[in-house]
Amino acid sequence: MLRQVTIAALVLAVAGCSQFRVPFRKPADPVAGAPMETVAAEPAAVVPSPTALTPEQFDTTTGEQRAAAAAAAPVSGETRLGTTIASLGDPADPGFWAETGLVSEVRQGRLEYPATGKSVAVELRPSGGAPGSGTRVSLPALRVLEAPLTDLPELVVYGG
Repeated sequence: MLRQVTIAALVLAVAGCSQFRVPFRKPADPVAGAPMETVAAEPAAVVPSPTALTPEQFDTTTGEQRAAAAAAAPVSGETRLGTTIASLGDPADPGFWAETGLVSEVRQGRLEYPATGKSVAVELRPSGGAPGSGTRVSLPALRVLEAPLTDLPELVVYGG
């Protein structure tokens, strides 16, 4: 019994050590008035409202962003990576992107939906799957392509 009480007392004593200030120790806080480094903050991505229910509410891109992505013309030097069966990716993940097994590293590319003739510039992200394992596409990209959100449309993938 004495042994258990001693062990418990030691554990509590060690756990409480962080609560005490050590005298003569240099403070870890920066000195008042000393110049501080400034870090440029990246703009935060717009996240959909927690109450979002419709595709329009989940799509946080602006009309200008959608127009710019849709206006992306084929780039010289881009190559056709293949065709893929697409599905809707995470609707809360903003931006124009596609997770596909057709790429092994992040790169810029373009998706084309032959049924509507529309294309959209996207960031191609590796999915970790095999090239024929399908592609998850962002909500804004599927909306620009006018592809059905609940179907599995066949898309052509181009890499720049």
